[in-house]
Amino acid sequence: MNPTEEIRTRFAPSPTGYLHIGGARTTLYNWLFARHYGGTFVLRIEDTDEVRSTVDSVTAILDSISWLGLDWDEGPLDLEREQGPYGSYFQMKRLPSYQEQIRKLLAEGKAYPCYCTKEETAAVRQETQAKGQPMPEDPCRRLSDAKRREHETAGRLPAVRFIMPDEGETVVEDLIRGQVHFESRLQPDLVIQKTTGGPTYNFACVCDDHAMRISHVIRGDEHLSNTPAQIRIYEALGWQPPKFAHLSMILGPDGTKLSKRHGATSTLEYRDQGFLPEALRNYLALLGWSTSDSKQLFTPEELFAAFDLPGCQKSPATFDPVKLNWMNGEYMRALAPADIVKRAEPFLKNAGLLPVPAGPPLIDVVALEREKFKLLPDVPGRVDFFYRETALTDKARKVLSAPEAKGVLSGLAELLGGFAPFMEKPLEEAIRGFCSAKTLKPGQVFHPLRAAVSGRTDGPTLFSMLELLGRETVVARLRKTAASLG
Repeated sequence: MNPTEEIRTRFAPSPTGYLHIGGARTTLYNWLFARHYGGTFVLRIEDTDEVRSTVDSVTAILDSISWLGLDWDEGPLDLEREQGPYGSYFQMKRLPSYQEQIRKLLAEGKAYPCYCTKEETAAVRQETQAKGQPMPEDPCRRLSDAKRREHETAGRLPAVRFIMPDEGETVVEDLIRGQVHFESRLQPDLVIQKTTGGPTYNFACVCDDHAMRISHVIRGDEHLSNTPAQIRIYEALGWQPPKFAHLSMILGPDGTKLSKRHGATSTLEYRDQGFLPEALRNYLALLGWSTSDSKQLFTPEELFAAFDLPGCQKSPATFDPVKLNWMNGEYMRALAPADIVKRAEPFLKNAGLLPVPAGPPLIDVVALEREKFKLLPDVPGRVDFFYRETALTDKARKVLSAPEAKGVLSGLAELLGGFAPFMEKPLEEAIRGFCSAKTLKPGQVFHPLRAAVSGRTDGPTLFSMLELLGRETVVARLRKTAASLG
């Protein structure tokens, strides 16, 4: 990398839906690359699809990137406000600049009006592809004035096509894939302005990347086929192209392209499922990139220092939900109990555990269960029994069906009814003494005790759990469960 080069990257989503996992990874890589080199990360909204672009999609994209913690230096702050010296960062607000460049190309004979309908063009393309032939020259490239007037009289509105070379090839110098060659004869003249007067994606992004001084275009490999036409547009306008890097495709576990059938694909779905943004960031960073030592867990600062394009792979990456869940669990267990409670607030409120009902301090309960959490919804799911009686799990019912269970619970209720101090160590000594006195194995006592007071067979350390639940709650649940066993 040239040390004097100003690094400017961008993520430029089309607001026609949510931010999917592939888009989130592209955002992350651009952000990391800019941060690694002390550069600028730009967010631009490519809303030139007048039919499919929506305000709701813009909001969802901004919310998704913000939740991931990928702060942008230039771009929209919301639907109305923007920051940065090269705005607007909404393409539809930049129409005059595109039209100016199109007029220049028309005047220089590098583009021409095309009156062919979509249906006519599609029919020709389908026929030539079926025959394995290159696209023929567009009939409008050398249209006579008389024929042009005839089309206009008939009410046909022209698109504008950019003239692609007929011979030779265009070579894309890709920072991940190396040289990629495209034969000119296979590249049709490109529509750069629609009949509505709006620019097409391939033209608008060239104009904007130049105007916003983008140094590196890092994007998914589905855009690689667009690159030769974009390079030719740069050349025609006398501009220096940015450097290109095309990221590998993301596949599902079954080896097909990642889609809804593999699970959540929207970034905000992962937020709603209780994933931590820093865990998803870490996981996405490894989805097509790695370090020489195959390090798995990174702090943000470590990612900034380590990330660079030579670590990106050419072959497709496979999305592994099991690994993502594992990684999220690692991040969950690294949080302080108070932070876990704060992050889990929406899920705790939904479960009726905020405000905290009468019972032990929530932070203490969370600290006791922290090693078991994998997702934020696990928090209310694993601590609820401290604050209310919960239904017995099937495994708990099986434990309580043991012949000695009723006598064990009644005996424990008698033992603990006036027991003090009701603390972990004295409780353990007393209950182990109960086992010896009754000539019972510890499992014959511990398992029904846990099932009776918590409704489940797994959970935190038994005697710490009893201490936090408190004598009154423990004894009441023991007696109630014993009575229910008949």
